[in-house]
Amino acid sequence: MYSPDDTIVAIATPPGRGGLGVVRVSGGAAREVAAAIGEPGCSLEPRHATLMRVRSSAGVIDRAILTFFPAPHSYTGEDVLEISAHGSPLLLRSLVEASMAAGARLAEPGEFTFRAYLRGRIDLVQAEAVQDLVDAVTPLQARAAFDQLDGTLTGRIAAIDATLLNLTARLEASLDFPDEGYHFVPPGGVAREISELIGRIETLLRDARRGRLVREGAQVAIVGRPNVGKSSLFNQLVGAGRAIVTDIPGTTRDVLTEVVDIAGLAITLVDTAGLRGAATDAVEAEGIARAHAVRRGAALTLVVLDRAHPLISEDEDVLAATRGSRRVLVGNKHDLPAMWADAVVAGEGIVNVSAATGDGIETLRQTIATCLVAGPDSGVERDSPAITNVRHVQLLTRAKAALERGARAAAGGTPEEFVVSDVTEARALLEEVTGARTADDVLRTIFDSFCIGK
Repeated sequence: MYSPDDTIVAIATPPGRGGLGVVRVSGGAAREVAAAIGEPGCSLEPRHATLMRVRSSAGVIDRAILTFFPAPHSYTGEDVLEISAHGSPLLLRSLVEASMAAGARLAEPGEFTFRAYLRGRIDLVQAEAVQDLVDAVTPLQARAAFDQLDGTLTGRIAAIDATLLNLTARLEASLDFPDEGYHFVPPGGVAREISELIGRIETLLRDARRGRLVREGAQVAIVGRPNVGKSSLFNQLVGAGRAIVTDIPGTTRDVLTEVVDIAGLAITLVDTAGLRGAATDAVEAEGIARAHAVRRGAALTLVVLDRAHPLISEDEDVLAATRGSRRVLVGNKHDLPAMWADAVVAGEGIVNVSAATGDGIETLRQTIATCLVAGPDSGVERDSPAITNVRHVQLLTRAKAALERGARAAAGGTPEEFVVSDVTEARALLEEVTGARTADDVLRTIFDSFCIGK
């Protein structure tokens, strides 16, 4: 993937202008880079910020703070130099070019974190958590990512793996003394011990759906016939006047999206064109087609009905089209006299709101979260999910399947070497989660998604 022996450099702060910008250098030539861009004869005390003039080929260009972190006590485990200068893109590029002239090369995406992984500063779960923390848009996403960065999931997997290692050692010891009849695991104990480990993996997997929802978010479509208040409801949930609201039917012609935080989940709300059988023109027809496409792909659909107007055939068509999908019925205009009772849509609850006054909006937000997480007792904010990554889910599911085969084999009296094979396979899969053994193409896929400079 990368050459781990080069000295690398990159801008570590986001593109654009700002009060500060940081250039990061990592590798054996970090001291030489510091000498090349810093003041002549100025030595850097480890882990102490030093203010000095910095220069490029054009001469002195800024006053910056240089901090040197000697190996192995740095983010990457190598010598690291961090240069905090003013956040001018031109200035930062000049510092990168000066560092490259002093022997560094431009870093690849994720290469700093990859080096931290290679040198054992973090494992693969923690490396993935770094990117999740950078990408977090809600407090719950950030908390879940930090827990993984802090080693919560790694510790739980390591505990399972340690127990499996102990079991493997005892099973193999029994195989080493077949003639003597030694058995280092009590008869019937193998299946029992494996079953206990299966239970611990199941506990992790049980929360995986909520974890993926926290990490990846979900799309929620707002649908209904024209003029039921979809755009007004969209604006209320977003907290701003993003959608145009008028009394003219068919105002919304295209889909409008906005990411909002609902109970810690990153929800992509989608306002859609009003659904009706006969469009007035080709533009509206295309908007209706897109609305149906969004509805079919959404994790949850909010079906908006107008409580201040009798239900008509177009409402029935929307209800029929969304029947069988995960949906929430929303009775809008609750502040006006009702023209129909909730019993009209018997068999499903309905959340009554007023998009004009905001009444009932908080209840709707909680309902959205509960429906997405699937279960009234699964409160999304009760704690941080241990698993948020689909790669982890897949590997743990396969490890569980291998242990289930081993448990069945042990219970059926199958020779111990076959049980050892299943247990060893499960251990290998757990090690793939943490990166103790991982294929290069998997590592490339993970770290290529990082930004340059991280």
